[in-house]
Amino acid sequence: MTFLVISILVGCLSVMTARGRQGNWPSGMPVTRPRLVTAGGTYAGWRGRPADAYVIQERLVAVAHGTNGEPACTAAALALGAVVAARPQYQADLDECAQLAHRAVRTAALRNASTPELVSTLDVVVLEPGERPSLRFVHVGDGAIWHCAKGAEPQPLTTPHSFGEPGKGGRLLRGLGLPSALNPEVGSVPLRPGDRVVIVSDGVVRALGAARMKELFTDGVSPGACLDRLYDEMAAAEPEDDATVIIADYVTA
Repeated sequence: MTFLVISILVGCLSVMTARGRQGNWPSGMPVTRPRLVTAGGTYAGWRGRPADAYVIQERLVAVAHGTNGEPACTAAALALGAVVAARPQYQADLDECAQLAHRAVRTAALRNASTPELVSTLDVVVLEPGERPSLRFVHVGDGAIWHCAKGAEPQPLTTPHSFGEPGKGGRLLRGLGLPSALNPEVGSVPLRPGDRVVIVSDGVVRALGAARMKELFTDGVSPGACLDRLYDEMAAAEPEDDATVIIADYVTA
């Protein structure tokens, strides 16, 4: 199992490697490619057991949170490995992407008696530039995806799939690797330049609460500066579990 996880992580890193543009860019042509300007990281909880993992690519951001003790990091790595392999930037069916991740985690659990309860959450966003730019997303578990339209109040795009008060923990009702069939939440939202998208794992919600997160998301600073402020406040809160934040601004120039 250790070899399998290492192989998946190496694959993720290889895909994330930046590659230069091929050929010569015509002189005088503006470089105005729509993209997500992104900052993110994981604040380690005081329990010291790694549970979160994430992937950031040019048009793809994915976050996974393993939920069951020691195998948590393994479940998150398997989920993200399946997402990267599915290449959701180049196919429209995010439901199938989530199903592939679900099967990867479930199959690993069934094959290894030492990890019978591999379970992970999953949040994926994909930028579709096109003539009508949009953000496609798929959500499973108790993390959250927020859309902060420029000049408007942040709005959650997803609902937590857990039993209990949001941000307070509880039994996971939908998760990758659970015996039940997976029913992910899938959707899309139009984007305009200056819009912000934020993905958080449940550890952030528990540490800061939705009201404070909304204030921090819209304070007008860059993604990197916003991440720094979130880290400062999480340090004061001392979260129990890993807390992952990805902040992405949609820009066209």
